[in-house]
Amino acid sequence: MPVENRLEMRRWDGSTAGRTEVWYDTFTDPASGAGFWLHHELVSPSDGRPAFVHGWAAAFPALGDAAPVWERFGPLPDDGAEPFFSCGDVVCEPGVRRGATSRLEWDLRYVDASPPLFTFPRWSWERDVLPGSQIVPSPSASFSGEMSIVGGRDWTLVDAPGAAARIYGHGNAQRWAWLHADLGGSDGDVLEIVAAVSRRRLLDRLPPLPMVQLRVGGRDVPSRPLASGVVALRAHVALPSWSVRGRLGGSPFRVDVTLPPERCVVIPYTDPDGAGATCTNSERADAVVTWGSRVWRLDATAHAEVGLRP
Repeated sequence: MPVENRLEMRRWDGSTAGRTEVWYDTFTDPASGAGFWLHHELVSPSDGRPAFVHGWAAAFPALGDAAPVWERFGPLPDDGAEPFFSCGDVVCEPGVRRGATSRLEWDLRYVDASPPLFTFPRWSWERDVLPGSQIVPSPSASFSGEMSIVGGRDWTLVDAPGAAARIYGHGNAQRWAWLHADLGGSDGDVLEIVAAVSRRRLLDRLPPLPMVQLRVGGRDVPSRPLASGVVALRAHVALPSWSVRGRLGGSPFRVDVTLPPERCVVIPYTDPDGAGATCTNSERADAVVTWGSRVWRLDATAHAEVGLRP
């Protein structure tokens, strides 16, 4: 089995309480500029109640077409029978995303020849050590198929650039920021950032820790993302804009991300212990990435979010 398919398999052991596992996809229609988000989640409640599956889909039409639309599916009891994720008619398995809500429908396939991107250290995914871990099995995915707002806009996607990513841990961070930026280039240049503050006691007093992976020309930097996040990088997490500053691979590094409110959806999150958070997401965000002498500008094609607690 290809490594990216293995990374799509469930991490949860089927019994441990207080865990959240996520499969999520973000991509942009190159024809219209619309952005899309599919979020599939397995939750094992902290109080020992049975695990359940649920999630949501969101469409972000190009500015002037319509406001963003999102809707949940589930929850349903998790039967533990699938090696990947399923929730009723919603299917999430390697290379396939299919499902529907009353307002959104999708039937998609994706391919990616690039290697996985480890935003967090590889060992953090294989071992349940950190409060949470994120990886990107398919960081330069091309999505094709159908996506539609029921009774509204239909999209036929052909090689829509995006990514298929994973999260596993004890729940959501105290606060966080996330960015996926397709930077172009023949080698599938991408940037992935997760900057977060843990909910764990004492750790919740620290500034956001930026975990960064930049892939340019087939090279991934930094080689040690955790050490780089602690020593060389600083993040400021806020709305509508957030940023990361510091040094990456020996060169100055700066990222500025903006989530215009009219291009966002605001979604309540619930942790395995019942605590709540609010995620503001845009699949049509703006970003400016500077690394040494190189500058990338993404106008309404960056995928980003900010999560905050009440």
